[in-house]
Amino acid sequence: MQGFITEHMSGFLRVLLTGFLVLGASVQAQGKLPPELAQAWAKTNIPEAALSLTVEEIGGPRLFAVNPDVPRNPASVMKLVTTYAALSHLGPNYAWRTDLLINADAQVSNGVLSSPLYVRASGDPLLLIQNFSHLLEALKLRGITQLSEVIVDRSIFGDVAIDPGSFDGAADRPYNASPDAFIIGFGALRLLFSPDEATRTWQPSIDPAIEGVGVEGAVEWKDGKCLSAPAVNVQTITVDGQVRFKVSGQAAGSCGEFDEYKLALSQQDYAARVFKSVWKELGGTMTGAVKQGSIPADAKVVATNESEPLAEIIRLINKTSNNVMTRVLLLTLGAEAGRRPATVESSAEVVKNILAEQGIPMKGLILDNGSGLSRTGVVSSANLAQMLRKAWQSQFRQQYLSSLSVLGVDGTMRNRLKAENTQARAHMKSGLLRDARSVAGYVMGNSGKRYILVSLTNHERANDVRGFEDTVIAWLIAH
Repeated sequence: MQGFITEHMSGFLRVLLTGFLVLGASVQAQGKLPPELAQAWAKTNIPEAALSLTVEEIGGPRLFAVNPDVPRNPASVMKLVTTYAALSHLGPNYAWRTDLLINADAQVSNGVLSSPLYVRASGDPLLLIQNFSHLLEALKLRGITQLSEVIVDRSIFGDVAIDPGSFDGAADRPYNASPDAFIIGFGALRLLFSPDEATRTWQPSIDPAIEGVGVEGAVEWKDGKCLSAPAVNVQTITVDGQVRFKVSGQAAGSCGEFDEYKLALSQQDYAARVFKSVWKELGGTMTGAVKQGSIPADAKVVATNESEPLAEIIRLINKTSNNVMTRVLLLTLGAEAGRRPATVESSAEVVKNILAEQGIPMKGLILDNGSGLSRTGVVSSANLAQMLRKAWQSQFRQQYLSSLSVLGVDGTMRNRLKAENTQARAHMKSGLLRDARSVAGYVMGNSGKRYILVSLTNHERANDVRGFEDTVIAWLIAH
């Protein structure tokens, strides 16, 4: 902003304006950090070439920048792009519908449904088990207690399944979950440990209890105060569709109930087993299988689950940095733009088009899966800052701002800068991968001014940059 203005003014006015900006707002020439921040960066012992930084006042000039146009891997900060594109294009009240349907001429006799039950999957990123249970309860209210086959229509998305172990070899980690049009409970199995004080043992269970999944081993009971999180190891073993969690470790009984989440099945297999388990818990029976297929054009809807609105979805995505929800949100954008069946590639193109139409070209952006869980996704700090400025000016400012972690209060920023003079003074999204660290968002200064900060570092010791990031945030708060 400063460079643009001063290029088009006479020499005298240029000098006058530049001097005013430097004195009034501590503006530095591009590529120059204020002395305090330069010292903080020097302590990282990382070359400045590894950093892309853009800091600007909202409604004012760029304060300083380092390599702002160099695309970097932003890690989970990439979620800011996907969630803003979705919010601005679909609106805060957009919701996903999961429908249960039956044939137009279907009959129910003695509780037996004469036709298959169809599930029209919509890509709901927050279809939890309790929501799905309520959906099946609505089916029972129609007098249906026995089903033959269940056909799930996932045609809204294309072949988007991924190998959960392909990113980092940790195939059982929930953050590696594959996207799917019909995800229940993120596709992760919950291993619950409940304390039994009478026998001084930990009782493990699977929630929900599904076919072909069991637990081996035991967690040792410890007496005394709960001074730290349970030290529990869970090894996931899957053979021929049978899953065994081999557990070991120690936990103080005083810590109370705790859980672990693990991936062990494909989204399709997991959803099928959950369907059978929940239906059985509700007292229903099933004579056939759960399989994939299409829905007849004249099928009629008999029950519907509507998701939380998009504003709530992006709040969960950004505050908790949920990868699979973001992946599904990206695909939803593609599907709603008519790119059905949606793919990652077609949906990423839709996002670029949405931003370009708003005057945000995002040159050099590689969105990949939209979540930032990627080695190939890149964006520049200048483009991110431009997008954050547009988001601030938009009618959706409040919903977008509310989706970000509050400094020192919640989300991924809850344990940073918790001092009274800094806590709750910024709304940020952070990101961390091997060789990549980032933070971006809005900071409120003591002057009442608002600032946009985007910091992206790609280096083998990127994790050492956290202190520098916090110093920049604190510096802006002080101004």
